[in-house]
Amino acid sequence: MTPSARLSAAIEVLSDIETRRRPAPDALKDWGLAHRFAGSKDRAAIASLVYDCLRRRASSAHVMGEATPRAILLGALALARGQSRAEIAALCTGERFAPEALTAAEAKALDKLDLSKAPAAVAGDFPDWLSDDLAAAFGDEVVAEMTALSARAPIDIRVNTLKTERMRLVPELAHLHPELTPHAPTGLRFGHGDDGRGPTLQVTPEFLKGLFEIQDEGSQLVASMTGVGPDMQVVDLCAGGGGKTLELAALMDNSGQIYATDSDARRLAPIHDRLARAGARNVQVRTPKTRGDEPLADLADKIDLVLVDAPCTGVGTWRRNPDTKWRVRPGALDERMKEQDFVLARAAKLVKRGGRIAYVTCSVLPRENDERVKAFLASNPAFASVDPQEILALAPDTLSERDDLVSPGGYGIQLTPRRTGTDGFFLAIVERVK
Repeated sequence: MTPSARLSAAIEVLSDIETRRRPAPDALKDWGLAHRFAGSKDRAAIASLVYDCLRRRASSAHVMGEATPRAILLGALALARGQSRAEIAALCTGERFAPEALTAAEAKALDKLDLSKAPAAVAGDFPDWLSDDLAAAFGDEVVAEMTALSARAPIDIRVNTLKTERMRLVPELAHLHPELTPHAPTGLRFGHGDDGRGPTLQVTPEFLKGLFEIQDEGSQLVASMTGVGPDMQVVDLCAGGGGKTLELAALMDNSGQIYATDSDARRLAPIHDRLARAGARNVQVRTPKTRGDEPLADLADKIDLVLVDAPCTGVGTWRRNPDTKWRVRPGALDERMKEQDFVLARAAKLVKRGGRIAYVTCSVLPRENDERVKAFLASNPAFASVDPQEILALAPDTLSERDDLVSPGGYGIQLTPRRTGTDGFFLAIVERVK
């Protein structure tokens, strides 16, 4: 397919998403099935276009003066990809499978690209109903922070130190042009091409040997800042597929014991193969037998550290999942907050005196972060908040003196794309003192 034909296909997919109000992955899959002539590179390029449009949907519609799929695509080519009017016009000729030529109004809008009078939710490309929450998080910097959260994310990996070292892996992946992550000491970063595609790392021999895991640098950092160490008794309470479990095992150098569980047994399915591939031998998976079953009952008052990688809205991952920001609803936030309170209460039963709970979300919303910690402490007088400065002391040197990373409510640390070049992650630690 020509670049112009890919634009037309992206408009078609965007129309399907809008008309049928369906997730972008579903629309892209159906388009691919209906257009089998399109190769894998074409499908990937079209998906990249669609996701760039979703990243900048509100601002694109604003600068173009309308919210049609075509207008959003044209605006996104300029705002997300930095293409000039002339470059866009060269793709929109109306010939063969290309979109129709630019109108005079479209050409004028692309020359102007005026967001100066746009509301914050438009300029920052986020749902208007989250305006108060995000203003509470970022104040006057909300547009700058959310614009950074609308950009493409790089691909980060965590080198598995149970099997190799970062500088030993670099030459083995040299053909993919890795760079050292700015902060995480065991991370490597890979960029993407103009079409938005990054390297397919999961098929490399190094991945299949368990030498690395794909993991955002922010996720790597919060796990390393929990204070986990060798010979500890640790619970990963919301382990899911095991991403942070694997990192904890490496940080503990396969010593001590990690108990990995999740309220949904289906989410645990991938963890067994991943543990075997990584060579993690200090992990015991506890799968609930029935809904509501507590597979950790025998561990009450015995655990040094409980990691609560809490269910959340995922606002901090919008760079990677731009479709979700337009699909999340207030009811979902309310439900996540209830789940967060529940899992923190569950964690409290496991921690011994002097033990700690590390509360993590991939969110930037204070209601999911500081406010949940505050509510937990109010109802659990045996626990006290750990000073964020103590958490920062566990960070790499590049971050350890960054007072600007302390969260708005003062209970934890907030990472963001703008501040740290990572996804948005929150970490707070509470200690059982009685």
